[in-house]
Amino acid sequence: MVSRYTTPAIVLHWTIAVLIVGMLGVGTWMTDLKVSPTKISLYTWHKWMGLTVLLLVLIRLGWRLRHSAPALPAGLPNWQLLAAKMSHIALYVLMLAMPITGWLQNSAAGFPLTWFGLFKVPALIARDKASFAFWQQTHEVLAMVLMVLIAVHLLAAIKHALARDGVFSRIWFAKE
Repeated sequence: MVSRYTTPAIVLHWTIAVLIVGMLGVGTWMTDLKVSPTKISLYTWHKWMGLTVLLLVLIRLGWRLRHSAPALPAGLPNWQLLAAKMSHIALYVLMLAMPITGWLQNSAAGFPLTWFGLFKVPALIARDKASFAFWQQTHEVLAMVLMVLIAVHLLAAIKHALARDGVFSRIWFAKE
């Protein structure tokens, strides 16, 4: 039985993780900036990275559907197995919901959207102030939920890495 994720799954996991943590940090910071070329540039990059995360998460989901997850080590308590399953489902939902709500927010604001300036990304909904406010609030609330879930996920990862119980080594680049 396979005891580790595949190399593409590991690379996708860590690439997406770094992008999301960076985007959460920049997203939190940029919202409080005064309107300036820096703020506009940060928002542009945030949108580009959000679309990139969406694409990478879809690739990751496709990969995951074709490659089963390695079995968790025997002896883990049932509550940890359930917590792992539920938290991973929640992470996938949020990894999809965050860029989609950002895209909806941008669409409702009526701003043009491109991916790295290479091609235009279509609006998902028509320009509308009420929709913009709703999607902006939704995006912010989901960001807070995602930050909490990432913190819990990180604490669990540290716990398993320190315990050397085989859970962390499934997704790390080198074997424990």
